[in-house]
Amino acid sequence: MTIRVFLLDDHQIVREGVRRLLEADDDMTVVGEAATAAEAVDQVEACQPDVAVLDVRLPDGDGITVCREIRSLHPEIACLMLTSFADDEALAQAVMAGASGYVLKQIHGNELVASVRAVASGHSLIDRTTTERVLRGLQAAHDENAGIDKLTPREREILELIADGRTNRQIGDELYLAEKTVKNYVSNLLAKLGMGRRSEAAAYAARLSERRSLAAERDR
Repeated sequence: MTIRVFLLDDHQIVREGVRRLLEADDDMTVVGEAATAAEAVDQVEACQPDVAVLDVRLPDGDGITVCREIRSLHPEIACLMLTSFADDEALAQAVMAGASGYVLKQIHGNELVASVRAVASGHSLIDRTTTERVLRGLQAAHDENAGIDKLTPREREILELIADGRTNRQIGDELYLAEKTVKNYVSNLLAKLGMGRRSEAAAYAARLSERRSLAAERDR
């Protein structure tokens, strides 16, 4: 049986490369392509593939939303997410959208072919252990983000200075506050975050900063 494949990627050269790679095998044929999320669902409807290979990042949306729509309308179509970035949040969203696999564009050609063949046969490339790990990580990130929402703007400012390694006196000098006032702010923010030590608060602030940096890089 020939495996019918649909490709969604905003880069024509990527689509052409994947098409040549897949059609080098006699049991695969690319039956449709799209460059944007807006085009994808209608074209999938028209060509009825067995597998949709979807880029995660698109100029007018994302492949995960397309995956969710495809799976809602046509649960018999397997979706394989293809991305340049290893991203736990996107992986978790792909799982919840019903994707059968999530692979990086850096994989070897024969691995991509094998992945398409696997999801076409009804197999999932996302194992349960990975899914549980990612979902636990997202829950922890959600809990941490909820913690920062409890802080006042001044407490957030002081938290950032704690993360920079500043003492209470140094923070007071920078913010024109008495050292005792800074100490009270620090006690309050630690209580709100459920922490007992400045080092915990500093590590917490560093994790938040790293997640913001990763999100900004992903969005560029």
